[in-house]
Amino acid sequence: MPVHFSFATLLIILLVVLFSAFRILREYERGVVFMLGRFYKVKGPGLIIIIPGIQKMVRVDLRTVVMDVPSQDVISRDNVSVKVSAVVYFRVVDPQRAIIQVENFLAATSQFAQTTLRSVLGKHELDEMLAEREKLNMDIQKILDIQTDAWGIKVSNVEIKHVDIDESMIRAIARQAEAERERRAKVIHAEGELQASDKLMQAAHILSQQGGAMQLRYLQTLTNVASDKSNTIIFPIPVDLLSSLMDAVKKP
Repeated sequence: MPVHFSFATLLIILLVVLFSAFRILREYERGVVFMLGRFYKVKGPGLIIIIPGIQKMVRVDLRTVVMDVPSQDVISRDNVSVKVSAVVYFRVVDPQRAIIQVENFLAATSQFAQTTLRSVLGKHELDEMLAEREKLNMDIQKILDIQTDAWGIKVSNVEIKHVDIDESMIRAIARQAEAERERRAKVIHAEGELQASDKLMQAAHILSQQGGAMQLRYLQTLTNVASDKSNTIIFPIPVDLLSSLMDAVKKP
């Protein structure tokens, strides 16, 4: 009886060990296998066998990771204090390096993204942060991608989400925008006056070439003014016009 019991116990232990040797990896997973502490190979996806006690496997997810970069205090080049948050998209392309070259690639990427965000934005003025986000996103993404390449990680995109500005600075920016619009309005008005004066000068030059053209224009203007019958209009008659009329009457 004890012999039979021991055999059954041994059989159960062998079945448990054999069952634990089988691992299933999904399509987006890879297994970094170590044998006696040394790197052996990258396995998966599908059914793989791990020798218990000799081999050890670390699962690595190959899907794109969306990581929020916490709000960072940034001082711009024009000495404006802002809080900036961003999001980083990256994925593991080399599971071996992601496990061997860095202790925790998620934490390492997060910390490096935070420092890179502060250092890059600190080189630009506030207007550039607000108006040139695409360029800043590309600059941050390139720096992150170069650094994380040694960890087997590919940074595909970086997006700046929020640029929070102090309330007093918001009022200053509003005043600046209002002053800028007033400046543009004055410039446009001055350009309009310049163009109008140029056209009037050309018209006066053309009218001066004919003696009666100026008088006809004068009468046309009076006609337009007289269309409003609620007003009484008193206007002088040029002497040269009267002279022309008198000459016409004297002629037989």
